[in-house]
Formats: sequence, C-alpha cells, structure tokens
Amino acid sequence: MPKPIWLFDLDNTLHNASHAIFPTINANMNAFMAKVLGDGETPADPDTVNAARLAYWKRYGATLIGMIRHHDVRMEDFLREAHQFDNLAGMIRAERGLARLLKRLPGRKILLTNGPRRYSHEVMRHLGLHRHFAKHIAIESMIVHRQLRPKPSKLLLRKLIAQEHAVPRRCVLVEDTADTLKAAKSLGMRTAWVTQYLATNPNLRHAAANLPQPAFTKRPFYVDVKVKSVTKLPAMLHRL
Repeated sequence: MPKPIWLFDLDNTLHNASHAIFPTINANMNAFMAKVLGDGETPADPDTVNAARLAYWKRYGATLIGMIRHHDVRMEDFLREAHQFDNLAGMIRAERGLARLLKRLPGRKILLTNGPRRYSHEVMRHLGLHRHFAKHIAIESMIVHRQLRPKPSKLLLRKLIAQEHAVPRRCVLVEDTADTLKAAKSLGMRTAWVTQYLATNPNLRHAAANLPQPAFTKRPFYVDVKVKSVTKLPAMLHRL
C-alpha cells in the first residue's frame, strides 16, 4: 500500500490556540471590523461586529471572505491587523512529543492552515515542527479559480489532491473543525478529528449560542478516527 499523505491543521490541532492566541486574534479582528463597519468616525458597536463575524464565519467558513466580498477589505490588511501579537512565542501552548509523533507517522506531511503564512511559520518554528512538513499551505495560497477558497472548501481540497497526484483515499486530514472534516470525507478522504481543544474554541462558543452543545463524546459518520490528542494517532493507524 502506498504511504498516506497527511494534511495537518495547525490551530487547536497541533497546539492550543484557544489558550491565548485566539482571544487576541478575536480582539484584533473585532477592533478592525468595528472600524470598517462604522460610519467613518464612530466604530460599529460590539453587537454589530459580533453578528457580522458570526454570519460570515457560518456562511463562508471564514470571516475574512465576508469582509472581502461585502466590505471591499483587502486580505493582507485583514490578516495583518488580526494577527498582531506582543509576544507570540510566549502565548503558544503545545504538548510535548509532537516531533516524535510526526516521525512515527509514515508518509508525506502537509500543513494546511487557514492562518496566514507569517503567523503559521512562526508557530511551527517555535514548536520545532517545520522540518517535518514537505509543504506549508497557508490561507494566502488557498486560491482556486482566482477566488479565495479556504477550508472547508471542497474546491480547495480537490485542487490539493490533484496537485499531489493522489487518490482521495490516500489522504488523511487531521483537523479540529467538523465542517472541514465533513467536506474531506465527502471527497473520499480519510479523517481524524482532534477534540481536546474544542470546548474552549471561541468560534464554536459563538456559533453554539443558540444551538445545542456539540456532542464531543460521539464520533460523527464523516470521522474515521476521533482522538483527544494528535499524539494518539500512531495507535489508530489501523483504522486509517
């Protein structure tokens, strides 16, 4: 059997972004959106900002796309303003043994993140994981037919499979976001759901405000393997 191609998400998969990074990104994003959605003098109020952010996140899978399509925001401006950190290295929290984990997994490994290139490179360097990945695909590279198509876009996943000259069954997506896992499974990819940071994900908290709480204890039909931590993947290889 050919070795698998692993597609790893970054935030809340390889490290705990909910600890400090996501709250900072959300605060930065809110401040930037308040300026854009305001009247030119007075920033928009928090309720207006939160409603727009949630609506775009649910509709497009990324708030950025809504801001580009409906408010003429430039991608580079949004990403730069949202990812301003006083001390990013000091905010990163991750498990030990991630490098050993990656060595134990057979096959080619690709980082697939909706985070911007500069941010994700810095996180991976700090974690000492960059050398284990053959390719690093950040949101700036997620262009399909001249349109930004970040995860959970099926067009993006199809393009990636084609670029790798692979069949979907050979690809394993390791991810914390259900919508992306569902999209990957519908294309025939194998899926691994990482759950240990889900309860603290601020986007999920906002999305679930008026919905039933996610059933983190159950494995959805589109998930082949559910693990609390990526460090548990080697023990589950027989199911992938």
